[in-house]
Amino acid sequence: MRKLLVSIECRGRQVQAGFLTGDSPEEARFRYSDTYLENSMTPISISLPLREDTFSAAETAAFFDGLLPEGFTRRTVAKWLHADERDYLSILHDLGRECLGAVCITEEGEEPGASYERISEEQVRKLAAEGAVRSAEMVTKAHLSLTGASGKAGLYYDAPNDAWYLPRGTAPSTHIVKQSHVRLEAIVTNEMLSLLTAARCGIPTAENFIVNMGKGRDPDVLFAARRYDRQLGPDNPKIDGLPRPFRLHQEDFAQAMGIPASAKYEKEPGDYLGRMFDILRTYSADPVTDQLALWSTLVFDYLIGNTDAHIKNFSLLYGSDLKTIRLAPAYDIVSTAVYKESTRDMAFHIGGVSSLDEITRDSFRLAASEAGIGERMAMRCFDVMAGKFRQALGESTKELADAGFGKAEEIEKRILKTGGIHTIE
Repeated sequence: MRKLLVSIECRGRQVQAGFLTGDSPEEARFRYSDTYLENSMTPISISLPLREDTFSAAETAAFFDGLLPEGFTRRTVAKWLHADERDYLSILHDLGRECLGAVCITEEGEEPGASYERISEEQVRKLAAEGAVRSAEMVTKAHLSLTGASGKAGLYYDAPNDAWYLPRGTAPSTHIVKQSHVRLEAIVTNEMLSLLTAARCGIPTAENFIVNMGKGRDPDVLFAARRYDRQLGPDNPKIDGLPRPFRLHQEDFAQAMGIPASAKYEKEPGDYLGRMFDILRTYSADPVTDQLALWSTLVFDYLIGNTDAHIKNFSLLYGSDLKTIRLAPAYDIVSTAVYKESTRDMAFHIGGVSSLDEITRDSFRLAASEAGIGERMAMRCFDVMAGKFRQALGESTKELADAGFGKAEEIEKRILKTGGIHTIE
């Protein structure tokens, strides 16, 4: 029977948390180690509380399968590994050394090492030009797992020298780098515009920038997001002369709620909204601030027309000692409404309604009740966000246009015509 070790980083040190055992996804079970339980450590997931009993296959899969890529990247990686794409144990065995958060998956007796491999400017250019196949290749080579369906890779960025590195073994990355989507025009500019606008509207966001390897066209650009779950400081040890980031643990709301990635969209009313706010009320170190931040992000997603804001695109971030939990900065915000091929249904229901074209201000009033937050505060937030949205979008568009990304102006016009903002003005 296969036995994989599950460890989690705490204050820069990997601590063995438990074991994954089984020869198939149907047999896979997670169990905490006796030492981890005796030391009353923090659970690796809200959905996997500390207990002596082994977790069921479904409970185990909701968290651990949720660490893996989805869609094309997963299929490509599985093919290269000669594994069934449904066999998350086999894929985790190869990709689990560097996951989102602080969890690390290795085999008993394995000592994978850690190193950084310099990437040439030409390799970065190819990553921008060649799409998801190139990123899947990097994912496989680096034994690194990133969730989501888009083409992305985890890289280390040495900012003082403007140099990129591919992490090897257990070496942590510092940035998630995504390519332009071949089917969705100017997606990198779109995401940068969306997140700049969100920040101007007062929403805490991850730090992002565009890597331009040419003239700003789709094949020339990459979207780089600094990993908020990686921490660099003056006392960090070094790998190959580069400071090694400490891992901070995180989990997305699907993992925290014990929901598989396949159900990340709320196709039928399932109280996803209420459950998310319940988690913040119960576990956040600052529940009032975090509930307001989550609500603000939900309103913003509606205004900009982000119908891909599913529960894996919202996360919880743990402190370096694993003792505190906060809502993570906003990420993966894109105006999907500007693309004709995208759905007009939001990722979960707002006041019982999912269609972007049918959601109204009153829908959010009803949603506030579902979320268990005060109606007066919730609607004041809605009105303030809606009131500042157009100006924030315009300023963000100008910033990108001045930097040479002319598509931003066209995207702005499409957002104002297709996003939720057009229904309330």
